[in-house]
Amino acid sequence: MMTNVTFMNPEFFWLFLLLLPAIAWYVIKRKEQTASVKVSSISGFKYKKSFVSKLYPMLFVLRIIALSLILVAMARPRTVNVSNKTKTTKGIDIVMAIDVSSSMLARDFKPNRMVALQKVATDFVEGRPNDRIGLVFYAGEAYTKTPVTSDKAIIISSLRDVKYDATIQDGTAIGMGLATAVNRLKDSQAKSKVIILLTDGVNNSGTIEPETAADIAKEYGIKVYTIGIGTNGMADFPYALAPNGDFIFRKMQVEIDQQLMRNIAAKTDGKYFRATSNTKLASIYDEINKLETTEIEELRYYDYDEKYRPLLWIAGVILLVEIGMRNTIFRSFI
Repeated sequence: MMTNVTFMNPEFFWLFLLLLPAIAWYVIKRKEQTASVKVSSISGFKYKKSFVSKLYPMLFVLRIIALSLILVAMARPRTVNVSNKTKTTKGIDIVMAIDVSSSMLARDFKPNRMVALQKVATDFVEGRPNDRIGLVFYAGEAYTKTPVTSDKAIIISSLRDVKYDATIQDGTAIGMGLATAVNRLKDSQAKSKVIILLTDGVNNSGTIEPETAADIAKEYGIKVYTIGIGTNGMADFPYALAPNGDFIFRKMQVEIDQQLMRNIAAKTDGKYFRATSNTKLASIYDEINKLETTEIEELRYYDYDEKYRPLLWIAGVILLVEIGMRNTIFRSFI
């Protein structure tokens, strides 16, 4: 009954200090509570303390208990059950445009860039339960992997399937990837529309220039965050296939068109990031997560259950018992 109790008027607990002198006074004066007769000797009397006389101090104990319960009731104990109801008032539509060219298999990230991105992007999706997210993959050409949806399970499943696909043309068509992502968002009614464009190279394929795609994004009010992924210097890149079908790697210079990425971000009021390690990539997605916040309305309901009434009832019963015993069983005690 008294679990998770709060007190509305805890100042009444100070009144317990008044009980201490009352208890001390009773202990000191308790022998004077009954009549006594002085005789020179009791050697001729048989004396045996009655059971009733032994119980007499219980009257005082009962009164103290009753008073204590009344003081606790005056402090007004109660429990509260809090229930929350959240409602997204202004959501965000996000499309992640991900480079899936063969260079994303480079081993400057552990175990490679593509696998590192899978984990970080999955964590990002799981941290945005109130937004709609879509996926666009691109290499030498671009395609929509998952339309904008609120079903995070579909997005996460698609991210787990991210891999180099030899069936599509290899290369880096940044303009095509960005334009495809814009096409996914242009009709969105969300209060904020965002593209996270990730690449590890320079634009060398496709029929749409990245600057043109950025102009279209700006026209539709779409903000583009660009990420260049790759270490500074040399990295192990796949450059040929072995007879068994596995990639052969060799050291090559990492080349990212950072100026292009900066221009796209600046034109659309976004921001450019450079990821040079797994840790840095994770921190970039964390920063974007903080920059693009969703407004949520939270309604909180309080259900109070007052607990003082049972205490008063118990105290009342104890007082009635004490008064009844004092006027019946212990009536002869003064």
